[in-house]
Amino acid sequence: MKPEYTASEIAPTEDARQLRIRWADGHVSEYEPRYLRLQCRCAGCVDEFTGRPLLRPDHVPETVYPREIHYVGRYALRFDWSDLHRTGIYSFELLRRICPCAECAFTESR
Repeated sequence: MKPEYTASEIAPTEDARQLRIRWADGHVSEYEPRYLRLQCRCAGCVDEFTGRPLLRPDHVPETVYPREIHYVGRYALRFDWSDLHRTGIYSFELLRRICPCAECAFTESR
Protein backbone atom coordinates (compact mmCIF):
# COMPACT_ATOMS: atom_id res chain seq x y z
CA MET A 1 0.00 0.00 0.00
CA LYS A 2 1.26 3.50 -0.79
CA PRO A 3 2.60 5.45 2.23
CA GLU A 4 0.09 8.27 1.67
CA TYR A 5 -2.72 5.72 2.15
CA THR A 6 -1.15 3.92 5.12
CA ALA A 7 -2.22 5.10 8.57
CA SER A 8 0.55 4.83 11.14
CA GLU A 9 -1.49 6.19 14.09
CA ILE A 10 -5.19 6.86 14.67
CA ALA A 11 -6.25 8.70 17.83
CA PRO A 12 -8.41 11.55 19.06
CA THR A 13 -6.83 14.99 19.27
CA GLU A 14 -5.77 16.22 22.70
CA ASP A 15 -9.10 17.99 23.22
CA ALA A 16 -10.96 14.87 21.96
CA ARG A 17 -12.93 16.95 19.46
CA GLN A 18 -11.36 15.56 16.29
CA LEU A 19 -9.92 12.34 14.94
CA ARG A 20 -6.23 12.57 14.05
CA ILE A 21 -4.58 10.25 11.54
CA ARG A 22 -0.82 10.23 11.10
CA TRP A 23 0.09 8.82 7.71
CA ALA A 24 3.21 6.80 6.89
CA ASP A 25 4.45 9.61 4.62
CA GLY A 26 4.47 12.02 7.60
CA HIS A 27 1.27 13.92 6.82
CA VAL A 28 -1.23 14.49 9.66
CA SER A 29 -4.98 14.78 9.03
CA GLU A 30 -7.54 15.98 11.57
CA TYR A 31 -11.25 15.41 10.99
CA GLU A 32 -14.27 16.81 12.79
CA PRO A 33 -16.75 14.00 13.51
CA ARG A 34 -19.69 15.54 11.66
CA TYR A 35 -17.54 16.15 8.58
CA LEU A 36 -16.62 12.45 8.56
CA ARG A 37 -20.21 11.34 9.12
CA LEU A 38 -21.33 13.42 6.14
CA GLN A 39 -18.69 11.72 3.96
CA CYS A 40 -20.23 8.26 4.38
CA ARG A 41 -20.44 6.44 1.04
CA CYS A 42 -22.63 3.50 2.09
CA ALA A 43 -25.74 2.57 0.07
CA GLY A 44 -27.96 4.22 2.69
CA CYS A 45 -26.15 7.55 2.33
CA VAL A 46 -25.37 7.61 -1.40
CA ASP A 47 -27.46 6.15 -4.24
CA GLU A 48 -25.41 3.20 -5.43
CA PHE A 49 -26.44 3.64 -9.07
CA THR A 50 -26.34 7.40 -9.56
CA GLY A 51 -23.92 8.46 -6.82
CA ARG A 52 -26.47 11.05 -5.69
CA PRO A 53 -26.31 11.85 -1.96
CA LEU A 54 -29.23 10.44 0.03
CA LEU A 55 -28.07 11.61 3.44
CA ARG A 56 -29.50 15.00 4.27
CA PRO A 57 -27.02 17.15 6.20
CA ASP A 58 -29.85 18.61 8.29
CA HIS A 59 -30.53 15.07 9.58
CA VAL A 60 -27.02 14.72 11.03
CA PRO A 61 -26.71 16.30 14.47
CA GLU A 62 -23.96 18.88 14.97
CA THR A 63 -22.92 16.84 18.00
CA VAL A 64 -22.56 13.47 16.23
CA TYR A 65 -19.48 11.53 17.29
CA PRO A 66 -18.03 8.05 16.81
CA ARG A 67 -18.91 5.79 19.75
CA GLU A 68 -16.50 3.17 18.48
CA ILE A 69 -13.97 2.89 15.67
CA HIS A 70 -13.23 -0.49 14.09
CA TYR A 71 -10.49 -1.50 11.69
CA VAL A 72 -11.70 -3.19 8.51
CA GLY A 73 -8.78 -5.37 7.55
CA ARG A 74 -5.71 -3.21 6.97
CA TYR A 75 -7.37 -0.85 4.52
CA ALA A 76 -10.28 0.96 6.20
CA LEU A 77 -12.18 2.09 9.28
CA ARG A 78 -15.82 1.63 10.24
CA PHE A 79 -17.47 3.94 12.76
CA ASP A 80 -20.35 3.25 15.12
CA TRP A 81 -21.85 6.75 15.17
CA SER A 82 -23.87 8.31 17.98
CA ASP A 83 -26.76 8.75 15.50
CA LEU A 84 -26.84 4.91 15.32
CA HIS A 85 -25.41 4.73 11.79
CA ARG A 86 -22.77 2.04 11.41
CA THR A 87 -22.65 0.65 7.87
CA GLY A 88 -20.17 2.97 6.16
CA ILE A 89 -16.62 1.83 5.47
CA TYR A 90 -14.04 4.59 5.14
CA SER A 91 -11.02 3.34 3.23
CA PHE A 92 -7.70 4.92 4.12
CA GLU A 93 -7.49 6.15 0.53
CA LEU A 94 -10.85 7.94 0.93
CA LEU A 95 -9.81 9.40 4.29
CA ARG A 96 -6.63 10.79 2.78
CA ARG A 97 -8.51 12.20 -0.24
CA ILE A 98 -11.01 14.02 1.99
CA CYS A 99 -8.37 15.42 4.34
CA PRO A 100 -9.64 18.92 5.17
CA CYS A 101 -6.26 20.56 5.81
CA ALA A 102 -5.15 23.59 3.79
CA GLU A 103 -2.25 21.68 2.25
CA CYS A 104 -4.52 18.97 0.84
CA ALA A 105 -7.15 21.49 -0.32
CA PHE A 106 -4.41 23.32 -2.24
CA THR A 107 -3.18 20.07 -3.82
CA GLU A 108 -6.74 19.09 -4.82
CA SER A 109 -7.38 22.44 -6.48
CA ARG A 110 -4.39 22.08 -8.80
